[in-house]
Order: sequence, then structure tokens, then C-alpha cells
Amino acid sequence: MTATTQATTQATKATSYLFTFQCPDRLGILAKVSTALFEQGAYVTESFHYGDPQTEHFFARMVFDDHVLKGDIADVQESLTSLAGELDLQFAIRPAAYRPKVLIAVSKHDHCLNLLLTKWRANALAIDIVGVVSNHDDCRSLVEWYGIPFHHYPITPHTKPQQEAQILDLFATTGAELLVLARYMQILSDDMSRKLEGRAINIHHSFLPGFKGARPYHQAYERGVKVIGATAHFVTSDLDEGPIIAQEVKPIDHAYTAEDMVLVGQDTEAVALANAVRLWSEGRIFLNGHRSVIL
Repeated sequence: MTATTQATTQATKATSYLFTFQCPDRLGILAKVSTALFEQGAYVTESFHYGDPQTEHFFARMVFDDHVLKGDIADVQESLTSLAGELDLQFAIRPAAYRPKVLIAVSKHDHCLNLLLTKWRANALAIDIVGVVSNHDDCRSLVEWYGIPFHHYPITPHTKPQQEAQILDLFATTGAELLVLARYMQILSDDMSRKLEGRAINIHHSFLPGFKGARPYHQAYERGVKVIGATAHFVTSDLDEGPIIAQEVKPIDHAYTAEDMVLVGQDTEAVALANAVRLWSEGRIFLNGHRSVIL
């Protein structure tokens, strides 16, 4: 075996790791972190970072592999933990091939759900869908065709606390790390929003921050807009005001009715939500106050 062949074989067997971190911005962060990785033999293959001059916070996403690692991944973790105290570093390391667990909530409209399931089935979304929950039974056959558990939790104004408790219990027992509201036409309570802070993504059928709340396409029609869109954002207790992750738009003209806009808008909704879930699954989203940083 030649030296080149041996090196290629070693690289093929290497395990890649995703390393993300954030901390207050200061001089020398990358130098210190890079030195720590170098001393452990972590071979960096990707590196993206951003320092926000307004919030004075620093964000980074790196990928490294272990083909020349001096010890094991626990040693890298320990080295970075020591550095965390000095830099006030919040960090996470996971295998790059890790597939986070996702629970999806839907009501009657299935266009967003369908694209998520299609991309998941085609391995275009690196997630494990642990279940779909709904307050209606309309999407059961679609979900079960994909072999995914379907949970029907009906809701009324009087049973809302109990129904949300069921969803939170399902979220916990399935080990879900993200709740995706794929046109789930219920407003989460403040309590549930707080419990899922940073762990729930919603799709709003409007190009936020305009036309919040109900019937946004009809609001847009009344204003004669020339572009419609959809916004994927994190859920907060402030309705439709969570940090924005992804947006999609489509041009229209004066001839479009509100009903036409609803049909066209379904494409933007599905694409924006799927894109947001992909960014989250790849560890590219960082919360930065009321905004998000995408690396």
C-alpha cells in the first residue's frame, strides 16, 4: 500500500464532528479555539463565523474530523470545557452524521407536511421524524403511508391545557428536540411557548413582519401587494414575532385574487419551512436576541 492510498483509507474511516459555539466577542477567540483544536489533532474541514458589532457577540460553526486525533473526542471536549471558562463559551459537539429527532404538528392543510415527509424520505433532510400530532384526523393516511406514528389530539377552548400537556408529554417521551408547526392552526399558549423556547419552529403564511395573525393573504390582497411570501420563525409568546430563520417570496400582480394568492403561497410556505428545518438540523442557526444568525 502506498502512502497516498494509506492516507486516503484513513480519511475514509474518519468520523466528522460538528462543533458550534457562541460567546461575548473579544480579540483572539478564533486563535484560542483553533489552538485548542490543533493541540488535540482535530482536523478542521469547515469554518464559518460572525461577530455582531451591535450585540458584541461571536458565533461560529466548525466541522472537524478525527483521522489525526491524538486521543479521543472526550479529550477534545475536556480541552474546550477548560477554555469555556476563560471565554464564557457556550458550545456543543456532536457527530456530523447525527440525525436530531423532530416532532411535527399539523392541522388540516398538508402541503408543508408533505414536503417535509418527501424530503425526509429522500434523505434531503437529515432528521428522524418521531411522530406527527394533529388536532384533526385529515392527515392520518398520509402520515401512516410513510410509516410514521400519527397522534390525533382533538382540542376545544376548554381542553386546550390538557391537549398541550399531551403534546409536551409526547415531545418528551419520543426524545424530540424540535417541534415543527407545519400549518398547525392553533396558537400555542404562553406557557407552552416558554417551555419550547428555541425548540419550536412555525411557518407563517406571510412575509413577516407584515400581515401578522389570521387571513394574511386577504390582508395582503386588500393592500395590493406585488410580492407575497412565507416566513419560518422560532415560536415565542409574542404571536408571529419570534426570530426569523428563512423566508421565501413570489411575485404577483393586480390580477391575483386572494384565493389565487393562497394557492401560490402554499409553495412558499412549504419551501421556507423545509429550508428552516434543514438549517436547524445542520446546526446553522444561532439565536441572537430577537434575530437569528445563519452560518
